[in-house]
Amino acid sequence: MQKKILQFFIRICQFNFGTFEEEEFKKFLRMGLIFALITGVYWALRPLKDAIFMQLVDKMYLPYAKTISVLLLFPLVMFYTKLLGKFSREKMLIMLPTCYGIAILFFSVVISAAQSTPKIILANSSVLPFLIKTLGYIWYTFVESFGSLMVALFWAFAADTTEPLSAKRGFPLIVAIGQVGGAIFPYLISGLPYRLGLNTDALSMVTLGSICLCIIPLVKYFLRVTSADFLIAFNQKEEKEKQKIKPGFLEGLNLMLSHRYLIGIFSLNFIYEFIITIFDFNFKMAAGTVYVGVALSNYLSIYASSVNIVSLLCLLLGISNITRFLGIGVTLLCMPFIVGAALFGFLTLDSLPFLFALMVGSKALNYALNGPALKQLYIPTTTDVRFKAQAWIETFGSRASKEAGSLFNMLLHPFQSIFGVLAGRSYYLVLSGFIGFPLLALWFVIALYLGRNFRNAIDTKKVVC
Repeated sequence: MQKKILQFFIRICQFNFGTFEEEEFKKFLRMGLIFALITGVYWALRPLKDAIFMQLVDKMYLPYAKTISVLLLFPLVMFYTKLLGKFSREKMLIMLPTCYGIAILFFSVVISAAQSTPKIILANSSVLPFLIKTLGYIWYTFVESFGSLMVALFWAFAADTTEPLSAKRGFPLIVAIGQVGGAIFPYLISGLPYRLGLNTDALSMVTLGSICLCIIPLVKYFLRVTSADFLIAFNQKEEKEKQKIKPGFLEGLNLMLSHRYLIGIFSLNFIYEFIITIFDFNFKMAAGTVYVGVALSNYLSIYASSVNIVSLLCLLLGISNITRFLGIGVTLLCMPFIVGAALFGFLTLDSLPFLFALMVGSKALNYALNGPALKQLYIPTTTDVRFKAQAWIETFGSRASKEAGSLFNMLLHPFQSIFGVLAGRSYYLVLSGFIGFPLLALWFVIALYLGRNFRNAIDTKKVVC
């Protein structure tokens, strides 16, 4: 009976993802469940990250929070890279969820106390307001680090245990299952305090911390029951000797800077995140003007769930077939045109509902189409690249671009102070177009280069770097 059910789901998935072997399908289902928890926790933390920060600090300081998070993530990634040199991938997949789960539970206590502090006490204290604002910045950085390190570690593990042809079928399936967690958790958990009439987000945070700890037994189960034949990495045999070498702190960065292929991947992450950071800031500013407190958490949770629902629908409707039938190169070349259309809309329309739709569409297509393609680019690379350079690329490629986008967003306030609210925003939008469209042209050229190199590496069965 169980085998018939499995075959039924394999046939259902055949159109969107390709034909799986039974054990292969089981592997990706298990990985998808792990990723669903990681994605669900992360997407549920994101509304809380912004809403809590705006409540404890102020919405105008969001670009500054991005800047500080990048600076603090630098030592965190150095420490993470050092751990990768000391512990196996399996242990890291257990250690990191443990640390994050406990930390979320701790934050639930201190942030709840900060949110509940009466205004009269704050007005008569010279220290508490500073401590509460500092807590807001620390919380913001913590959630940013979860998205960088936990997600990067999972995909490094996935790329290290999956062969190229299998990844073409399996990675989109993993993402699809992950989107289920991303669709359910934000609305179900992050918006729960608002629906229950509570004044703090403590209940949401306790729930998310507990779910994060549930990743640990799932990883152990996956490693115990998955066949060793489906845990073979690309070029694994050649890497056995290299794994004996202990890496230094900056090896991931050195690897990235030593290969044009890796710099190209870094650049794609950078350009996308830079432009999306501009969209995101304007969306959060508009939302923070209309909603406050747990009501803002609830609104942003609806946004987070919407992103993952649309992304899941894209996958179920067969968008991954673009990668499967036309190749990685075509997939990578589609995104500059999609983001270009979004940028044009951003420059010409200005309303909260439109910004909501713009962010949902841009994020969803990136997760459903561009994300799985970028992950596959790491397959024809060495183990060191997949685990160490990828961490630097996906952390600082993403965070440095968000930092650049945040520095650009800081121009809005002085523009409005000098030229007035409307004129200042107009200058800000014009400058956004002057910078954004040339970056999209560069994105197209780099995507063409990466697609060709990936195809040559797979055809010749050689690593790129």
